[in-house]
Amino acid sequence: MDATAIVGIDVSKDRLDVHVRPGGDAFFVRRDGDGIAALIERLSPLDPAAIAVEATGGFETVVAAGLVGAGLPVVVVNPAQVRAFANALGKRAKADPIDAAVIAHFVEATKPAIRPLPDEATQLLADLVSRRRQIVAMIGAERQRQKRAPARIARSIVRLVKALEKELASLDGDIDDAVRGSPAWRDKEDLLASVPGIGRTIARTLIAELPELGSLGRRQIAALVGLAPWTRQSGQWRGKSLIGGGRAAVRAALFMGAMVAARHNPTLKAFRDKLVAAGKPKLVAIIATARKLVTILNAVIRDQQPWREQDA
Repeated sequence: MDATAIVGIDVSKDRLDVHVRPGGDAFFVRRDGDGIAALIERLSPLDPAAIAVEATGGFETVVAAGLVGAGLPVVVVNPAQVRAFANALGKRAKADPIDAAVIAHFVEATKPAIRPLPDEATQLLADLVSRRRQIVAMIGAERQRQKRAPARIARSIVRLVKALEKELASLDGDIDDAVRGSPAWRDKEDLLASVPGIGRTIARTLIAELPELGSLGRRQIAALVGLAPWTRQSGQWRGKSLIGGGRAAVRAALFMGAMVAARHNPTLKAFRDKLVAAGKPKLVAIIATARKLVTILNAVIRDQQPWREQDA
């Protein structure tokens, strides 16, 4: 069989649309145990170079896990990047079979690295951290509503916030148990928290959602979390450099860490102040600080040594 086959899978709640390049074979299966088993049986003889699954808010997890369990090479791709690729090809219509073909074409053109999926324990921690982030967002939204709510509704909001805070405390306990129950995670958390600006919550977010930390170069790790600047340019025209893509949850955690580090980490404070003194907008300075912070964290995990000020 052709070992260069590339498979694109568009995942929806009930079905999986599949497209195989270069042959153009297209089919669909149900997104259930029998459907995934049938998919594995059909794809395994192709000996594909890559099977791409678009991230769809969790629907893709069981699919990717089933394929990896069968020994197939799986990569989970960013839907925003695939949609931008589709726009560049002039395929703007939202239709599942088209998306499956575009996903396969995207992977064939960009050749993303095939990395192992998180193991079960790491995935559980990632789910706990994600749920914690959702609870925090709900608490924030309810407190905003409380500011303009009449008295009767405000009392309801107070009760709900108390329940959410109780759930948040329970999740924090679960996360703490998960991290402290693993010597490897405990050591990694301690290494990350040795950098001023990185607290336990941010460290656990990085452990759960950035397992590549320490295994990539500084430019690669910055790009992976969406902190590498890219420039809009056409001929003589040059636009502002922007950031984007990558892992939004990790980037948000790093921004929080950068804001704390810009006050309490002597090295990063000096770095940020130097940029502001040179006329850089404060937001640009914080983005640059977050980018420098992730490169420091990457080096700390790579070298397995706690951070020291002279390391930066």
